[in-house]
Amino acid sequence: MHMIIQTSSMIPIYEQIMEQIKKDIASGALKPGDSLPSVRQLAADLKISALTVKKAYDRLEAEGFTSTVHGKGTYVTGTNLEMIREEQRRVVEHDMEAVVQKALACGMTKQEIRDILDLLTED
Repeated sequence: MHMIIQTSSMIPIYEQIMEQIKKDIASGALKPGDSLPSVRQLAADLKISALTVKKAYDRLEAEGFTSTVHGKGTYVTGTNLEMIREEQRRVVEHDMEAVVQKALACGMTKQEIRDILDLLTED
């Protein structure tokens, strides 16, 4: 599993790990039954504390994305893919709301905002 951690990011490292694993589950790169690297292995690969990886794994398990079998490892569960997509939509909606509010505060019209979005989403 390939992960990129941005140590200069304001997002905590454990959350970055969680989001990348969730993204891999949503994209199908990780399938139900696939095993994640051990806590120690991922910590060594990323050159971070094992406690940080453990926190990410524990939260993923609490949210139902993974299941840990003590002494065996952590595995992707048969998570409802729609739940992952809905969470991603909620995050995007929140981010877009902040952008729209900022644009409106700068005096932009709704049409100007739509035009920018159209420009940014062109192929």
